[in-house]
Amino acid sequence: MPRDRLYADPFAEHAIGTSKVQIDLLGARFTFESNSRQLIQLALSAFAGLPRHRLRGSLPKLTVKLLLRADGHSGVRSRFAPPQPDMFSGHGWLGAASRGSDIVVLSPQQRCALVVVSPQTLAFPYHTRYELIEFAVFTLASRCQQLTSLHAACVGLNGHAVLLMGPSGSGKSTVTMLCLMNGFEFLAEDSVFVQPKTMMATGIPNFLHMRSDSLQWLQQRERTAARRAPVIRRRSGVRKFEFDLRSGERRLSLASSALKLRAVVFLSSASATGPSLLKPLSKPALRRRLAQEQAYAANQPEWPTFSANIAKLQAFELRRGSHPLESVKALRSLL
Repeated sequence: MPRDRLYADPFAEHAIGTSKVQIDLLGARFTFESNSRQLIQLALSAFAGLPRHRLRGSLPKLTVKLLLRADGHSGVRSRFAPPQPDMFSGHGWLGAASRGSDIVVLSPQQRCALVVVSPQTLAFPYHTRYELIEFAVFTLASRCQQLTSLHAACVGLNGHAVLLMGPSGSGKSTVTMLCLMNGFEFLAEDSVFVQPKTMMATGIPNFLHMRSDSLQWLQQRERTAARRAPVIRRRSGVRKFEFDLRSGERRLSLASSALKLRAVVFLSSASATGPSLLKPLSKPALRRRLAQEQAYAANQPEWPTFSANIAKLQAFELRRGSHPLESVKALRSLL
């Protein structure tokens, strides 16, 4: 930034060239503002074209400002001082961060979030979208609407849904994909948000991520198409194909509205030996497993109401059969 402009507007409060888009998602109406077309495009790639889910009569209005920081301190790095902080502003906040830093600031009371992205991070679009933009949207939507935020997948039929829980690698994505291929509605792969009093669930049915070894369960035509999908790399180093479910025939399988929860299923690595893959869980066992697997949600104010209402639902452990389609059949029996 030129020195005279730096002195006149150190927090970039009067920056020009802001773009705006509005998108309805997670029961709210989001306005995304940005000084960067690339960041707006990342928001659109994540949230455009989704079904509109409503959880109440009116849509809460939430704002996310996506700020691409100017990398203005080029040159030889000094051995005697760290990088000089850049100042920024947004939605009444003033701040500063050193070059290369990325910041997400949320204010549920003001119904807004500020996401500051460095040019270095923007060079990694998947991480920018997933770790910064989606994080801000999910957290703001859940906190402003008092939703219970769960690490789970969710599929449904005829307006009702089942939650699929289990650690990474338990097969949630594989079972979810096969459910989708067999007529289920797709609500979410990884993050589900539940209204505790009504047990209505919403999510972002945009992408489905699958490891290459999971493709063996698909038909040849689907497997060939899957291999054309972009590949993303998790922080763990695991690589997955990223399917955009908002285009093509799969678009018809996206949940068109929030779904009423009917059952909770925990995926197990144990194999089934009997005729049924579903092992019923008692209410105490359900509550214990929920508290263990959903530690973040269990520490939120909405948990007592959510815990009391989810205990009224059917709960099962889903063991593995000889083919994942057996799991699909078992889930269909619950809906």
